[in-house]
Amino acid sequence: MGALTKISALLIINPHSRNGNEAEIQEGIDSLNNAGITVQLKMLDDSTTTAQIIEKYHQQIQLVIIGGGDGTINSALEKLYQHQLRFAILPLGTANDLARTLNIPTDLTEAFNVIRQQQTCRINLGKVNGKYFLNVAHIGLGVKVTQELTPDLKKKWGVFSYLKAIFSAFSRHKTFRVILQTGSNTRSMKSIQLAVGNGRYYGGGNIIDEKSEIDDGQLCLYSIYPLTFWQMLTCAPLLRFGKHQLTNKTCTLSTQKITITTIPPLEIHADGEQISKTPAEFEVIPQALEVICGTTED
Repeated sequence: MGALTKISALLIINPHSRNGNEAEIQEGIDSLNNAGITVQLKMLDDSTTTAQIIEKYHQQIQLVIIGGGDGTINSALEKLYQHQLRFAILPLGTANDLARTLNIPTDLTEAFNVIRQQQTCRINLGKVNGKYFLNVAHIGLGVKVTQELTPDLKKKWGVFSYLKAIFSAFSRHKTFRVILQTGSNTRSMKSIQLAVGNGRYYGGGNIIDEKSEIDDGQLCLYSIYPLTFWQMLTCAPLLRFGKHQLTNKTCTLSTQKITITTIPPLEIHADGEQISKTPAEFEVIPQALEVICGTTED
């Protein structure tokens, strides 16, 4: 679709995740203003949240632009869904997995160009115990990885910080039992890592399932059976590219709704943030949000 005129936009930037410089951002804002998209800039600080800012301005705007990483985007989901606001992404984080899913360039000038073009799509929203997520929710090893990903580590290692965090997390992971209930079907197994994906990418470009798309109305799940470190390394290429079905070290399924119980109860992290604990009810809300997306190169 062509560029729309006379749009009021709210640009929210998380300065702690910012990879772009002020000059690039101001240049991009000017380009949007010149295209008829009036931008109101708000910087996050310790006294305000993304949700509070959106709630305050939602009646005055037609578009929310979120400048930050996946965690910053996650904090906006409840209000974006509640008010059915179209949103766009400036990928300023470390992994930028949602931007990758939506074909948003990491170069800020190009990302602003995508926003100017105003091409949109509708995407699913994941929900766990009443909390929303867009990419992937983790239980087990993935949570340990998130805990290892300190701001200092991400600043020093960039996207490679995920690899370093995985090595550190594996040394202190624990096996747990997981019970999966979908309708009348129940499965029980031991696991070291369980992931439920709404989107396609997580952890800096890992694929939850090679068939997964963020607009397919499905959740994709995998669980990794207890492995040694060297077995994990052997499986790593398959896990990286979402080819879990090619190894007998994982259990996979796709569903719209699932109940997950773990023994013992465990934390659930999604989009890089702790959002709940098990037991948990997961579901997908198809076509829940309208977002500005890039074009594919098919």
